[in-house]
Amino acid sequence: MTDPSSGDPTPDGGVSEEFDDVGPETLSGDADDPKAAGGSPGIAVLTALVLGVLGPVIAVASGGIIFAIDAASGGLSLAASVVLTLIFGQYVAFGGLAIGYLAWRGFDREGIIEYLGIRVPSLKEIGIVLGSWVLILISVLVVSTIVQLLGTETAANSSAELAMGNPSIIPLFIAASFLVIGPCEEILYRGVVQGRLRESLPAAPSILLSAAIFAAIHVIALTGGASARLTTVSILFVPSLVFGAVYEYTENLVVPALLHGLHNAVLFTALYVVVTTDPSQMPSFIGFFPV
Repeated sequence: MTDPSSGDPTPDGGVSEEFDDVGPETLSGDADDPKAAGGSPGIAVLTALVLGVLGPVIAVASGGIIFAIDAASGGLSLAASVVLTLIFGQYVAFGGLAIGYLAWRGFDREGIIEYLGIRVPSLKEIGIVLGSWVLILISVLVVSTIVQLLGTETAANSSAELAMGNPSIIPLFIAASFLVIGPCEEILYRGVVQGRLRESLPAAPSILLSAAIFAAIHVIALTGGASARLTTVSILFVPSLVFGAVYEYTENLVVPALLHGLHNAVLFTALYVVVTTDPSQMPSFIGFFPV
């Protein structure tokens, strides 16, 4: 008896060629390929939102661990406290969550690297980093100027405020921008959040949604009133869009990670110059750190 699901038998007893390549992969995606999740756009958006919010939640919760270490050690130095905050609040909360999610989906080490698109950037990609940073700088200056002309209040970034009060740790923040903050936040918000959205949505909405999530979660790192925080989050949406567009174009996570790190490092450097030369000149950009 001929199995009706196997195609019509041919004169030589074989199966019609039009069904030769039909299999589970063709009908419902490769069951062994974790990247083939796809699914409905609603599930993709929900997953992106959960991951985007869970990162900061873990970061805030890790504060308890740092507090316990501080109490057990009899008091940590500021530098040690910052380092521990970077480890738990960045490597664990963002990087660890991203890797853990991909591992849960079934990716092995090579699969994670391929999914995220991690490779040494080319000279062209380095040029994209520099050019994109200039674009971000101009955009942020224009937007911040408009905000000032409108007299709209902006919020301050807690990390920037800490750095202003303790200039000696700013070099640590500059190094962390490239080694910790840029890589960890980009692996979660561009590599995983935007990447998951791209499995079910076109590029434009994926970039917009991931940028909105990334900008919105910074509300916990800002100080000030609700309207001031909303204004600053709106401004942070600008570099977030550029990070996402660069990742979409290059398909190399190292590029937006470098761009993110460069942007933060330049802002911290400018902050250091102001604080160590003329502290009375409160910089207007201290809320614009995408950290």
